Amino acid sequence: MKKNFKNIAKFLMLLILVSSCQDDDKKFGDIVTPTNLTLSYDIVGKDGDHPDGDGSGKVALTAHADNATSYKYFFSDESEQNAPTGIFTKQFTKTGVNTYTVTVVAYGTGGNSTSTSTEVTVLSTFEDPEALQFLTNGTSKKWYWMASKKGHLGVGPNNDDIEKNFIPDYYGAAAYEKIGGVSSCLYKEELVFTKDGDNIKFKINTDGGVFFNASYNSVGGSGDTSQDLCQEFAPATETKNVSLGPASSKVAPENTRGTAMTFSDGGFMGYYVGATTYEILKITDTELYVRCVMGSDPSLAWYHIFTTKTLAEQQSGGSTDYTNLKFSDDFDVDGAPDATKWTAETGNGTNGWGNNELQFYRAENAVVAGGVLKITAKKESGFGTQDYTSARLTTHNKFDFTYGKVEIKAKLPSGGGTWPALWMLGSNYVENPWPGCGEIDIMEHVGNNQNHVLGTLHLPGNSGGNGISGNTTVPGLSEAFHIYTLVWSPTKISWAIDGTIFFSYDNTAATPFNKDFFMILNVAMGGNLGGAVDPAFTSSSMEVDYVKIYQ
Repeated sequence: MKKNFKNIAKFLMLLILVSSCQDDDKKFGDIVTPTNLTLSYDIVGKDGDHPDGDGSGKVALTAHADNATSYKYFFSDESEQNAPTGIFTKQFTKTGVNTYTVTVVAYGTGGNSTSTSTEVTVLSTFEDPEALQFLTNGTSKKWYWMASKKGHLGVGPNNDDIEKNFIPDYYGAAAYEKIGGVSSCLYKEELVFTKDGDNIKFKINTDGGVFFNASYNSVGGSGDTSQDLCQEFAPATETKNVSLGPASSKVAPENTRGTAMTFSDGGFMGYYVGATTYEILKITDTELYVRCVMGSDPSLAWYHIFTTKTLAEQQSGGSTDYTNLKFSDDFDVDGAPDATKWTAETGNGTNGWGNNELQFYRAENAVVAGGVLKITAKKESGFGTQDYTSARLTTHNKFDFTYGKVEIKAKLPSGGGTWPALWMLGSNYVENPWPGCGEIDIMEHVGNNQNHVLGTLHLPGNSGGNGISGNTTVPGLSEAFHIYTLVWSPTKISWAIDGTIFFSYDNTAATPFNKDFFMILNVAMGGNLGGAVDPAFTSSSMEVDYVKIYQ
């Protein structure tokens, strides 16, 4: 505390000297020093029973001076805050009853200033030592954007629906979405929290500027409101003070930690949206989820997710130990497939679903019976102009996911011309048409090559017969059930049958395989891969015992 008083004394002496020099030279005309500076305060919750306030640690400050153009507060807890109008509510967070020195500087024209100080005594009952430990590791800790996780940057509503106000409903960035272009600086940011006595210090290390929301680009210097931009912004790399306090937001208690971080002097967490207070929704030793309200539009809340892993570590260390069951269907209820999990597509698509296929898809050709799903291809006419019918089921908009382990136990159909597939398609296929959206074929089989099975990827430059593919031979694919497994991570995709890997692919951030996909189960007839249909073919079924997806 003595050190703080010395700094304040030096600062006041400098102000007196500057003012004296300016008084000696009146030739500058418009240089005016503010006068009659007053500083008053109210301790929030103070009454006869609570002389030091309600425990929130909040003090409402009001400064006023004649000829002042702006104000700035300096506090003896080593924080500071610009207050253009002179009005600011400070929250002191050191536990217990403590006395603080508050200094306000009033600025006039030409940079002239005057100042005054007062002392306030206030009670804070807030404590979150665990969050402090997680943030700083007791000394100093570095955090990075969790680029590998969908929704690491997102936005949603900030309204009175507290049960949903913790989800970025409007937008959630796909994994590694901001790795290039105008947002290339985002994943280069290193956010450092340091414990300094009773205080928390914060700064951003970056070698590519910081990311600005388009509405705030003028703050960074560009004035371009057409898109978000990376901009060099010196204040971002300056050390800020951070105080922890109780959160005040529209989030249900079970969905938030209830602790908020407030950054001094315009500090922010790597994406500038005009916010300086961030609510901690969740924090562990390795993950940090925060929420803030957009400064220019309080109806919007932004969401950030951080990790202690660098971008390189995230890209090279994608976990393949996916053990949490997120989706499953054991097909144990007879009748139509579960409509909460599957959608039956109908028709023949465009140009035979783009592959010159010969079947017409009908919902009636997919039936659950005896503990298995049966997708049956039949030789029958009367549906469109096709001579065959079959079925195609998808999980689109019912279960879309990024990364995980897919496990499917199935017995395949037989007969020349049959083309069963267990596969996945990029969920953004409408906005980013195939092959841009990406395709992951877990299993493809053709009856004209009975014991041969394929695992394939399609992406720009690798469409149609030019897909990136692996294959293996397994006897009895149509006589017995086999388990088809796909393990999909940010760094690798691998295919296995009955636990034996037969193909793998090194995934990178440049591929389409770092965002949501959905499952598709179908049996096609003929087409580019299925080939000629056996004239004697009448019907055959793909039977699926279960589908399980782990993350």
